[in-house]
Amino acid sequence: MKEIKSSGAYIFQEGSLVVPEGIAESDIQHQMSWTIVDHDFKDYPLAEAYDVPDLGGSDLIGTLCIPKGDLPPGWKALPMRAAVNTLTGGTMADGTGPAGKILRAYHIVNWRRESRFCGTCGGANGDAENESLARLCPLCGRLEFPRIVPAVITIITNDENQALLAHNKRFTSGVYSLIAGFNEAGEGLEATVAREIMEEVNISVKDIRFIRSQPWPFPNQLMLGFSARYAGGELKPDGVEIGDAQWFSRENLPELPASGSVSRYLISLWYEGKL
Repeated sequence: MKEIKSSGAYIFQEGSLVVPEGIAESDIQHQMSWTIVDHDFKDYPLAEAYDVPDLGGSDLIGTLCIPKGDLPPGWKALPMRAAVNTLTGGTMADGTGPAGKILRAYHIVNWRRESRFCGTCGGANGDAENESLARLCPLCGRLEFPRIVPAVITIITNDENQALLAHNKRFTSGVYSLIAGFNEAGEGLEATVAREIMEEVNISVKDIRFIRSQPWPFPNQLMLGFSARYAGGELKPDGVEIGDAQWFSRENLPELPASGSVSRYLISLWYEGKL
């Protein structure tokens, strides 16, 4: 494995953070000592070690990305979303603190795994010398940078102080969240909000307002949280992505998404009367 300069590393396996069995929740935020990592994972096939510069550029976040497979004795895979919830203590992961470091590292290692080959000529990418995160194709010279995909998510309210919550068919049974979708090429974010809502639940909205953003590397999104008011139309789930959508009052809420996400943050703002 490539030698890393940082003193420790976070270990990622697909959608999980790999940690020692029996680790205390308070210790998940700490990188594992490279001595321990090297001892247990040095012979792991196709493992890639890499230093990720932090956002300030003053420190390095050590990472080890390993493919799917059995883990060495004494290690377990903790789903990343559960890890984020643990690190934030139920508050929104906003890109700062230990959760921010792990989210950044996870985003970069996923992108590196998906950018092994040049998208222009198919050559095997290497690392660019003068760009800390870029990949460089030695055949055609194409530079590639970490992919960030903007996606909107919106809490919609009506004149009865109700919020529109929807069950996406990909969700766990009974869980309701907010309408979300990806920004299209050539489209403003407010237009994305209106289009996604119309496509998924057949209503129009007004008073679209940006609230807060969140890095969400599952695998590469930047979530942009909005609020909007119901303007008209008959509520009707599309039946493709959205299986059910209803107006809910604060007194009869369904099961909600886990803490740590911007969706839960927006719902909490409405619940607390701050929207």
